Amino acid sequence: MTLEEFYTAIGGNYQETMQRLPSETMIRKFIHKYPGDPSYASLSAALEAQDWPTAFRAAHTIKGVAQNLGFGLLYKTAAALTEALRGPAALADADRPLWDAVREAQTLTLTSIGALD
Repeated sequence: MTLEEFYTAIGGNYQETMQRLPSETMIRKFIHKYPGDPSYASLSAALEAQDWPTAFRAAHTIKGVAQNLGFGLLYKTAAALTEALRGPAALADADRPLWDAVREAQTLTLTSIGALD
């Protein structure tokens, strides 16, 4: 899979990402580092423990990293979850699909990273 195909697969925008980061080499470098980022594991553990402040910080970090790297779908889903976790409100059962969407976007992103040339 080419870098352009990767961005199409994950709902990102290759051209916008190229404007933010100076070269394909640098983009690939950061993309391949993403699977080692601990934020998703932190988010998952915090949600399981109902540790809402930690879950908020982890979701917010994922949102920022996804935005910077142009991971469109992951950014959108993490942004929605971040807003649901903002403030004193806990993640309600009605918000559960937000977490499911982040999990699906994360899986798609990691699968697509594995398929990159």
